[in-house]
Amino acid sequence: MKILQVFVAVASFFNEFQLVLGSPQPKRYNGVHDQYCFTPGQPVKTTSGTVIGKVATYRDQVSEYLGIPFAQPPVGALRFAAPRPFLGSGFINATKFSPDCAANLEAISTSEASSLGLAGTNSDLVLAELIQSGDITSEDCLTLNIWTKPQSGEKAKAVLFWIYGGGFQTGNTNNPTYDGEYFADEEDVIVVSANYRLNVFGFPGLPDQPDAPQNPGLLDQRLAVEWVRDNIAAFGGDPNRITIFGQSAGGTSVDYYSYAWTENPIVAGFIPESGTAVSFATPAPPNNTAAWFNASQILGCGGELAGIPVTLACVRNKSTSEILAATRTTNPLMAVLGQFGPTADEQVVFSNYSTRAAEGKFIQKPYFTGNNDYEAGLFKVLAKAGNERIPDILWAIFNLAVFTCPASDAANVRATHNVPVWRYRYFGEFPNLRLTSVPNSGAWHGSEISVVWGTAQNASQQQDTPVEQSISSYLMGVWASFAKNPECGFDEAPYEFPTYDQNMSTLIRFAYMNQTQPSYISPITFDYACSTLETLAAPIPGGLLGALNQLSSGSASPAAEAFLGGLNNFANLSALGGGNPSTM
Repeated sequence: MKILQVFVAVASFFNEFQLVLGSPQPKRYNGVHDQYCFTPGQPVKTTSGTVIGKVATYRDQVSEYLGIPFAQPPVGALRFAAPRPFLGSGFINATKFSPDCAANLEAISTSEASSLGLAGTNSDLVLAELIQSGDITSEDCLTLNIWTKPQSGEKAKAVLFWIYGGGFQTGNTNNPTYDGEYFADEEDVIVVSANYRLNVFGFPGLPDQPDAPQNPGLLDQRLAVEWVRDNIAAFGGDPNRITIFGQSAGGTSVDYYSYAWTENPIVAGFIPESGTAVSFATPAPPNNTAAWFNASQILGCGGELAGIPVTLACVRNKSTSEILAATRTTNPLMAVLGQFGPTADEQVVFSNYSTRAAEGKFIQKPYFTGNNDYEAGLFKVLAKAGNERIPDILWAIFNLAVFTCPASDAANVRATHNVPVWRYRYFGEFPNLRLTSVPNSGAWHGSEISVVWGTAQNASQQQDTPVEQSISSYLMGVWASFAKNPECGFDEAPYEFPTYDQNMSTLIRFAYMNQTQPSYISPITFDYACSTLETLAAPIPGGLLGALNQLSSGSASPAAEAFLGGLNNFANLSALGGGNPSTM
C-alpha cells in the first residue's frame, strides 16, 4: 500500500474515534479547532472533504493546505460553463499545488529571456516565475490554498484572499512569490489563494449563451470566496473578516467584485494593487466574438457564418492543446494583454463604471488602492522580447492611463461617497528584484508583491538587503492591519495613515528613497494631467486607452495624431509617468 493510502487510512481511523482519542478534529465544517491543540497540517473537515495538509516549508508552525478543490473540474460539458461547487466527504491529499489553469506560456522562452539585457541571474528567476516557465497546466485547476497558524494569536483570524494577475491570460498560485506562510507566521492572519480560469477558458465572452457565461473566470473567483466563507472557521479564520487583494488583473478583479456583488458582499475590504475596473478596458468590450470566430475557424469549427451555438458545441469537443494553439500569440506583450479578457455582461462586468461609480453602486466597504512608480519597467522587457520599440512618451501615457489615473478615479469616488479609502504609490527598488540595469527597471509592475508577501528572497534566490527586509516587514504589517480592521486599522499606531483626500497630502509613498517609514504627498503631483489627457483623447474610440493602442500599433488615426500633438503642453509628462523613462 502506498504511503499516502496508509496515511489516509490512519487519518480515517482517528476521525472515527476522535471522541475517544481526544483528537482535535472539527465537529462541523465551520467549527473552530481547540486553538492550542492544533497540529500543523492536521486533517480538517470541509465541504470539499477532509483535507490533509502539511507543515509549511520554512515556518514549521504554519499549516499549509494546497490544491483543495472548490469547484468541479470545468471539463467536458462544463468547459466554458459557470463553476459548480465541489462537494465531497472523502479525504483529500492537500500537500501539493494543483496544475496551473490552462494558458499559453510559450511567448517568452528562457533562451530569449537571456538576450533581454536583464540585471542578472536573479532577474532571470523572477521573470521565469512571471512567465510560469516549465509549469504544468490543465483545465482541471479550480483549487485553492490555505496558510494558517491557529494554535496561537487570535482564535478567529482575519483572512487575506489573493487573486493573481497575468492579464487574465496567464497566472497561477503555484509561485514562490505567493507563499503565504510568512504572512501567517508573522502577522497572525490566514492567507488564501485560488486558481481561476484564464484566456478563452475563463473569458469566452459569448453573448446570450445560457450554458456559457461571458466571464466564468470571475465566477470562479466568487465561488472560491464563498468556499472560504463556509469553511475558513475550521482553519481558525473569521468569515466576517475576509479582505480580497490582488495585483494587475487581480487588482482589476478585486474592483470588478466591488461592483458585481453589492447584494451579498461576503468580503469586508478591498486591496486592488495596480489595477481597477477601468485599467485595461474602458468601457469593457461587449463580447469577444471576433476573437472567438477566428479561433473556431482555425479549429475547423466554422466561423461567423456557423454561428455561436454550433461553434461552441464543436470547440467543446476539441482538446485543450488544440484550443491553446488556436489562440496562441507569439508577441510577448500580447500574451500578457491578450485576445480574450473580461467582457461587459452587465452582471459581473459592466459597460458604465463611471455612471455606477457616481451613483454609488458598489460595495461601500473600506478600500486601499495604489500602483507602482514605474509600471512600464516590466512591459518594456516584454515589448523588447517582441522586438517592439515604443517611444518614451507612450510609456509615460501608459503609466498614467492604465495605472495612475484609474487609481486616482477609484480613490476619489470612494472618498466622495464617504467610504474609508487610502491610496499609495510604491517606489521600492532592490538589487534582487531589479529586472534591468540599463536602463533601471524602477518600481516595475508587480515588484511590490514579493516585498509585501515577504518572499523576495525566495523568488530571486538572492538575499534581501537589510533595508529591503525592514520595508518588507513594515508592509506586511500594513496589509495585515487593513485585513484585521478595514474600517480603523490605519487609524492606530504604528500606521496612522490619513484617509484619502485629493486636495490634501494624503497619497502614501511607500519605500520612497527606499525608506521604511512612509511619507505623504499631494495626489495632484501625479494626477494633474489625467483630466486633460482624458479630454484630449475623448474623440478617439476607447478614449485614453484607445489612443494609446493606436499610437503604439503604428496605425494612428488623425484623431490619435492630434492627441499626440496636444501632449506638447506637458513638458514633464515623462516624469509624471514615474520611474526612469529612458528608452530600452
